[in-house]
Amino acid sequence: QVQLVESGGGLVQAGASLRLTCVVSVRAFSAYTMGWFRQAPGKEREFVSAASRSGNTTWYADSVKGRFTISRDNAKNTVYLQMNILKPEDTAVYYCAADLKWDPRSATYTGANYWGQGTQVTVSS
Repeated sequence: QVQLVESGGGLVQAGASLRLTCVVSVRAFSAYTMGWFRQAPGKEREFVSAASRSGNTTWYADSVKGRFTISRDNAKNTVYLQMNILKPEDTAVYYCAADLKWDPRSATYTGANYWGQGTQVTVSS
């Protein structure tokens, strides 16, 4: 059984920073590609960022490139999302995900086998 628990969301003003944390209860954490997705009200869930098993390779949605940084600590079974220069359009529920699914047609991650419960991020203008 894989359990993911996110924390770190909140209400901030535009331009501020937040760091999301996801702790994963699993024996083989380093075997999973880890990532973050988000879902804004009335919109479909979208990919935000991913980190390879070692963390040496990362991927980002164009909308967050240069502002968000994903990292992972395999010794702590934890993945982070540092979010800087937050914008109102970043407002969403952010979901931690494990064992991501790659879609070769769209050349991006489109889902995952395991999900956290989500943490709300609200950015006011």
